[in-house]
Amino acid sequence: MNAPLIPTEDDLPAQPKVLLVDDDEVNLLLTSIALRERGFHITEATSGEQAMRTLTEWLPDVVVLDALMPGLDGFETCRQLRHLPGFESLPVLMLTGLDDDASITRAYEAGATDFFVKSTQWSLLAGRLRYLLRSARTRQELERNKARLARAQDLARMGSFDWRRGDGGPQFSAEGLRVFGRAPDEQLPFRTLLRMLPDDERNGLLTVLHEVIKHSSVLARDVTVTLLDGRRRIVHVEAEPEFNEHGNLIGYTGIVQDVTDRRVAEDKIKHLANFDGLTGLPNRRQLIWRTERALEHARRLGHQVALLLIDLDRFKVINDTLGHSAGDELLMEVSRRLRSCVRHSDQVMESSLEAMGSRSHRTLEAVGRLGGDEFVALLPEVADERDAERVAKRILDLMREPIFVGGQECFVTASVGIALYPRDGATMADVLRNADVAMYAVKSGGRNSATLYSPMLAGKGREKLELETDLHKALEREELVLHYQPKIDVRSARMIGAEALMRWRRGGQLVPPGDFIPLAEETGLINPFSEWAIREAARQARLWQESFGFAESIAVNLPSRLFERTDLVEHIHNAVNAFGVPHHSIQLEITETGLMKELQSVIPALHRLNEIGVEISIDDFGTGYSSLAYLTTLPISELKIDRSFVRDLGLTPASKAIVTAIISLARALGLRVVAEGVESLRQMEALHKEGCWLMQGYLFSRPQPAEDIEAWLLQTVLPRKAPWIGKVGEADLSDALRPAAPRAKPAG
Repeated sequence: MNAPLIPTEDDLPAQPKVLLVDDDEVNLLLTSIALRERGFHITEATSGEQAMRTLTEWLPDVVVLDALMPGLDGFETCRQLRHLPGFESLPVLMLTGLDDDASITRAYEAGATDFFVKSTQWSLLAGRLRYLLRSARTRQELERNKARLARAQDLARMGSFDWRRGDGGPQFSAEGLRVFGRAPDEQLPFRTLLRMLPDDERNGLLTVLHEVIKHSSVLARDVTVTLLDGRRRIVHVEAEPEFNEHGNLIGYTGIVQDVTDRRVAEDKIKHLANFDGLTGLPNRRQLIWRTERALEHARRLGHQVALLLIDLDRFKVINDTLGHSAGDELLMEVSRRLRSCVRHSDQVMESSLEAMGSRSHRTLEAVGRLGGDEFVALLPEVADERDAERVAKRILDLMREPIFVGGQECFVTASVGIALYPRDGATMADVLRNADVAMYAVKSGGRNSATLYSPMLAGKGREKLELETDLHKALEREELVLHYQPKIDVRSARMIGAEALMRWRRGGQLVPPGDFIPLAEETGLINPFSEWAIREAARQARLWQESFGFAESIAVNLPSRLFERTDLVEHIHNAVNAFGVPHHSIQLEITETGLMKELQSVIPALHRLNEIGVEISIDDFGTGYSSLAYLTTLPISELKIDRSFVRDLGLTPASKAIVTAIISLARALGLRVVAEGVESLRQMEALHKEGCWLMQGYLFSRPQPAEDIEAWLLQTVLPRKAPWIGKVGEADLSDALRPAAPRAKPAG
């Protein structure tokens, strides 16, 4: 709560302390008695010298001095006490019998606060003293407020100024001069002030000042000044006009404030809000702003804008292998290379953009980081699509060069999707979305390339999105089914097992596995789908067991990632127990490529599965580029010769050599060998001659629903009506009836 400027009676001490100095002892006694009776506490002194000694040890509220005294008179005593620390503002009343103007003037010159002619009007004297005390209290409060204001302005790096028409330049307060690095008593002419401004700001400020004075408006502007010591500071100037009683402008009153630190903080906040912290490139927010400004200019000027969406192809592999710090290094190097491919500008202020004229949109050109390993190149003006393709080619060529991160040489390519305004969209969101569609088309087509958006790509993208949406609901809608392809022992024309192949019945039509299995793997749905397939295969094994005594195994294809799950054994155990079939009713197939890719992480799962009686089959054997040493150490029961070798069997010596080697290897290791993809009698006979009797393929049966497999057995196999039955020689029938030799235990 602010103290009042004029104190009330209650603001004065209960007994104001008065030092009364007079060499006339009678007058001193009478005055002292009169003042004590009126509530004052009196301390007496009979000379100026005694008064000065008293003041060195004690501070009164007011001093009453007799003007004429021998030795040190009242005038000199007043002059000396004013030089004592803390006595500069002490009220001093000069008592004099002289009423001439010279004495009064001399009293004031000596530093007296007021004078009083000696008389016996004691009440008038007491009133004068109380007035002096109240005036002193008011003056002290004003001084304290002034000091507080000066301190506050100093802390805020702020000062004030006044400018009056016809008085030259502005007059600054001491705090205002301090803002400009000047001493409190120094002058700062207007011309000197202007010379402190940079050349490019000086004329602009003069123009603003002329307009402000012309219209008598408020001034508010930040200016950059260079101080005498060479430091550059940003000073905020704000002033309001003052008018006379006739409404005419007479001048301005305002403040100046050093806002350098605030502006630096604001610029830093603005940079953090608009630029990526890792790469320093414009972020998503800034990219949106730039693109929208570029489209506005394009609409007005009638040119095209290109947006290139750039996605790194192998970033995740490097990030996971070498660590996140190496990934950050890679992103910084990629951002440096991308910046070199365009006329990159860090300009972000709309005011500076508009000030650059009709072609200012060209400064919007930049590369920005959209997020993760996705970048965007904005080309705010292109003649046609070839301009954008040239930039994309520069990017791809530069990205193909090796990058050293984490002390290792790496290669990272990119997929680039290109979309143009207005051809490919009328808004920023449309253009970016279509660039994204084009980029994903590059990903699907093999990566490391660039392509332009076309409506045909958008159709494929929508189809994929719809397919993915429906795929998420396939299990819930019970649209997944298993088709079964028999494994045949051609010597006895007997089904010795079956492979379960997943199918999706979408809208009453089967979706080809090649269309939805990769999508299921990409989205992670392959895991719940595979778990469902295991349970469904166990259920079907039970039904076939009851129907025709099926005692073999049904093979289920699993992705390698599923073997890493700790609950795989438990899931199989629960599935076979739920339907009352033995564990060997389920066989698991894993491709050789998948096995070698995750070999170390799947080994424990393979051994646990083998312990409970679940056999493992290696699918597509011969297509993986790996050592065969794992065959001697892993609990594998079966090898399946890839269909690519079977297809050319009997036609090329190479295929025959590979098939022969696989069969010999399997036989030596005590493994079953199954040839898949058998489609002709020629292939069947060639495999039989090489010692492979277990086969599957279209020659015997296509993958069919479970009920059709039963019909096939009853109508084709058991009556021996199939054209392949009996083609391998009846002499082998006795061999087929003998039990198979037990598989040798793997070493180690």
